[in-house]
Amino acid sequence: MEKGLISVDRWTEGSQVYFLTHLHSDHTRGLSSSWDRGLLFCSRLTAKLFPFKFPGLDLSLLRILDVGSWHSISLISPSSGEKTVVQVMAIDAHHCPGSVMLLFRGEFGCLLYTGDFRWETSSEKANIGRTTLLKALKDDVVDILYLDNTYCNPSYSFPSRDIAAQQVVDIIISHPDHDIIIGIDSLGKEELLYHISHKLNIKIWVWPERLQTMHLLGFHDIFTTKTTVTRVRAVPRYSFSIDTLERLNTIHSTVGIMPSGLPWVAKPLKGNENLFPSLITSYKSKWSTNGGTRTDKLKENLGSVDKFHKHIYSVPYSDHSCFMEIQEFINLVQPTNIRGIVNSSSCYVDPLYYFGRLCRANQPSLGLNYKQEKRVEGKRLIAVQTKSNVGSGKSSEANRKQGRTAELDISGVQVSKVNALRQVRRGAKIAQNESSD
Repeated sequence: MEKGLISVDRWTEGSQVYFLTHLHSDHTRGLSSSWDRGLLFCSRLTAKLFPFKFPGLDLSLLRILDVGSWHSISLISPSSGEKTVVQVMAIDAHHCPGSVMLLFRGEFGCLLYTGDFRWETSSEKANIGRTTLLKALKDDVVDILYLDNTYCNPSYSFPSRDIAAQQVVDIIISHPDHDIIIGIDSLGKEELLYHISHKLNIKIWVWPERLQTMHLLGFHDIFTTKTTVTRVRAVPRYSFSIDTLERLNTIHSTVGIMPSGLPWVAKPLKGNENLFPSLITSYKSKWSTNGGTRTDKLKENLGSVDKFHKHIYSVPYSDHSCFMEIQEFINLVQPTNIRGIVNSSSCYVDPLYYFGRLCRANQPSLGLNYKQEKRVEGKRLIAVQTKSNVGSGKSSEANRKQGRTAELDISGVQVSKVNALRQVRRGAKIAQNESSD
């Protein structure tokens, strides 16, 4: 795709139109209430949340992408000055309310940008998404799949969100005399909280701004800001810590639950015996770790739930696809080439490292088969950080113009305070040339 046409989740100057996959802060960095650089395309639900997230934003800039429908956008080629048409379809990503994948089609070929997503094998909603995607593609081929590679490592294996949600309920039931604190973001985990409320027939406390979001999303009579009517409270993730839980336990017995694909561990600080929450960079299946202190194991029926601290449980409730789900998704899409949208200096895994062999163009693997292990100086090597510029291949199943390429330019990396393994800025600017940085 020619430079200067489209940007996805990136808000700098230089594009004619902009697309937002969802409203999480790592995808909106650079977007503000005063932003006015062009038309902004997003899902209907995301548009509904915009005035609350960015009060004062010129809403006339917003354009709605109805899920499952093709939208044609007329743009001007910067090089020729001639009209070019880009078609785009939004497909439910099932990551958080309003999140969508974006399927682009035009003279440049066919590109699929997943944003953050989780398509579980057992999910009926995900099955609808699969059907929508396959129907949209027909005989077309995805030249480049821009993939949510957050958990692109075979070490990451966790159950469906339905199973994990029930594990949270079981923890609450097993602590009938405790207050319960659950760490969540400003958007997402609504289905988890609804499951808890429905199963236990209770209301759940949320902070005032979160209650406004819940009402915008259509949740009424389930959440409250009155602490006296419930013992279960959903709090901002940034306020969830071992120090907080220890202080709360001096007032009343309290248990914390962190629903995340990443485990929380207790790690001693240098020079004292205090503990602080830390996210580790890798871990084996069943949530065992090489570092940290795992103090207790919950009942066998809770499976992968661990108690990493006397007051905190880590539950593998993830809104991102785990490794096997990513592999199933790639097998479904069968792209010519893959590029990861998570580009973090702390834990970047190029999807080609594990899945290059699954590409239609039979991209060379960047590493060993994921079932194999490589040891360097006695240490197990899971993945390496690499960079690759591989052009899209010509498909034998559809007519393709030779020389079509679409590159993803991701700039800027900063480690999040909340999640050290997630890229703070996931900006995608679809351009002709990819930066070598």
